Amino acid sequence: MSQWMDICAVTDLQADSGVCALVEGKQVAIFYMPKDSAVYAIDNYDPFGKVHVLSRGLIGDIKGEPMVSSPLYKQHFSLKTGQCFEDETVKNKVYAIRIENNRVEISLEG
Repeated sequence: MSQWMDICAVTDLQADSGVCALVEGKQVAIFYMPKDSAVYAIDNYDPFGKVHVLSRGLIGDIKGEPMVSSPLYKQHFSLKTGQCFEDETVKNKVYAIRIENNRVEISLEG
């Protein structure tokens, strides 16, 4: 069973962009796509640049898969699985996230 934590209001999110939240000491990049009624959470760490910057990346999709492009070296990470499109050996952690009563909730379990 997931332990859901309230982290912010929906109004704190930037539409079609990312924000970073510090959740239990972890930097989590949160992406909000209101047109798709979607919200995603992925570890903010860029394993190639070795810094926490993914929340500043550009979002879009590759063949229908929602993704974020790292602002440093431009690798693309799936927002659903964390898998790097350019290097199958690299995968970032993704987190369960939802919107309930205009609040954003996340679970770090899983």
